[in-house]
Amino acid sequence: MESQIFGAVFVNGKFCKDPKLVVANDFFLSGLYKPGNASNAAGSAVTLAFVEQLLGLNTLGISLVRIDFVPNGGLNPPHTHPREIEILLNIGKTSAVAFVALNSQNLSTITITVTIANFVFGSNPPINPNVLTKAFMLEKNMVKYLQSRF
Repeated sequence: MESQIFGAVFVNGKFCKDPKLVVANDFFLSGLYKPGNASNAAGSAVTLAFVEQLLGLNTLGISLVRIDFVPNGGLNPPHTHPREIEILLNIGKTSAVAFVALNSQNLSTITITVTIANFVFGSNPPINPNVLTKAFMLEKNMVKYLQSRF
């Protein structure tokens, strides 16, 4: 959707630069070559290249993600995207990196930062442990333990 405010043109809710003023740096994002800090519980780090970080992506309908994994089990926790899916796991003995292309220029922050585990076991108010016990076929004490971790 395109709109104009005080002479500025916005497409998809983002400022659209006059094509005559576009420069190479509008399509450059420093940092994608650098490994992220993956010293966390999941053993992975996500570096985003969405329209917020790279304005040149506006109207292209794409975005990129760099994911760094620690050796031996670093993973990208289960999560959802409205129109995309990805499954990534490092089972090797060395660090790994994945570059993921997504067919959306601006995925919602929630779909990136809220994993399914956070959503299910860390919800507030908490989901009734009896429901989670049955849904995930887990012992009740395991469900309570998982809820305590979030």
